[in-house]
Amino acid sequence: MTFAFDRGGLDLLRAALDRLESGFAGLSAAAQGADETAMRAVLLEAAGRMTDNYPYFHPLYAGQMLKPPHPVARLAYALAMWVNPNNHALDGGRASSAMEKEAIAGLARLFGFDAHLGHLCGGGTMANLEALWVAGRLAPGKTVLASSQAHYTHGRISGVLGLAFEQVPCDRQGRLDADALARRLERGGVGTVVATLGTTATGSVDPLPEILELRTRHGFRLHADAAYGGYFGLAGNLDAPARRAFDRIGDADSIVIDPHKHGLQPYGCGCVLFRDPSVGRLYKHDSPYTYFSSTELHLGEISLECSRPGASAVALWATMRLLPLERGGEFAKRLAASRAAALALYERLALDPRFVPAFSPELDIVVWMARAARASECSERARRIFDAAGRRGLHLALAQLPAEFFDLAGAGIESDRETVTCLRSVLMKPEHREWLDRIWLILDAATEAA
Repeated sequence: MTFAFDRGGLDLLRAALDRLESGFAGLSAAAQGADETAMRAVLLEAAGRMTDNYPYFHPLYAGQMLKPPHPVARLAYALAMWVNPNNHALDGGRASSAMEKEAIAGLARLFGFDAHLGHLCGGGTMANLEALWVAGRLAPGKTVLASSQAHYTHGRISGVLGLAFEQVPCDRQGRLDADALARRLERGGVGTVVATLGTTATGSVDPLPEILELRTRHGFRLHADAAYGGYFGLAGNLDAPARRAFDRIGDADSIVIDPHKHGLQPYGCGCVLFRDPSVGRLYKHDSPYTYFSSTELHLGEISLECSRPGASAVALWATMRLLPLERGGEFAKRLAASRAAALALYERLALDPRFVPAFSPELDIVVWMARAARASECSERARRIFDAAGRRGLHLALAQLPAEFFDLAGAGIESDRETVTCLRSVLMKPEHREWLDRIWLILDAATEAA
């Protein structure tokens, strides 16, 4: 049986459009001016061009952090585009702004924030920028710290904001080294520490309880970058260290999460949340034409971005209505399935003498070396396997990681370089668990061919 897109939702979209159109039935007719013949030609050309993509939506795509939106998110986003609301000021997106506030409140409850201030934005980069911008305003002239495996944008963002930035070493599990952080804090001058809950390379979870204990002694601001891993607090199959970290995430001063990753949303949909709503004063600005239609909060008053797509809010709201963020619910089970797939792949890799996996995955990302005599040769072999797997329809990823993440001595591999190019798989689709046998067969064949 060949693959086919699920088109059943198109009938639902027509019904929803009829309901939407009825709300504007009192308007006079207005010409739309659309040349359907020309549009057909352009759309068919676009469809042809779009086939030049990897199948990000399919379980045999197990490379980068690309997860298909839920059908209800796609449909709700498309539905909203018939109105095309702008969630900057209420007169640009009255209904979608209300839906955004409801969705944001649901995310705040996920993290245990009793009070909060937050909004959606274009993605994790913009969300982290806002969090560090607020942190810099509250602690001007002080340094931002993040682990050496934190996302590279923290250094970039600090540069844009004029904030000093330093990296803190990681342990051999890819997590921020709490002892190294303590030593750096003793030197003073630190305003903000970034804790990553789900690093983008390995899915490692920084030791949040230990970092919070250091905050008690040193008084820095704590920002939790949970852009990738934030939803995993709902999963019921985390190991103890990750579970302890997610159980304390509500003690962070600010949190970033990307619904366009594990939240089943179209790109781009990020979110920044602040535990103390009073930081909204830092956003205060005047606009001569946008904030006078209502005395209610306009989301543009608490955002550095101006125009923002209301369609993103409608899609997120619809998804959260269909799949509530609750432990034991359908959404949580999907996350647990992704982690189960990663653990199963790790176990197979650990038993196969051709591979040397790094540490056991904390979330759903697995990294492993292709065994050879030297680390440099391992890197070359990983690239060959990557290419061979792609030719067979299995799409993995490559990552360059510290060699110390792997037990080279125990594997009898000469450590002739500090970093190694390894294979990486992000098993973020719940279907990956059922497809693991097929994935393994292709990986096996690609490894033999390489």
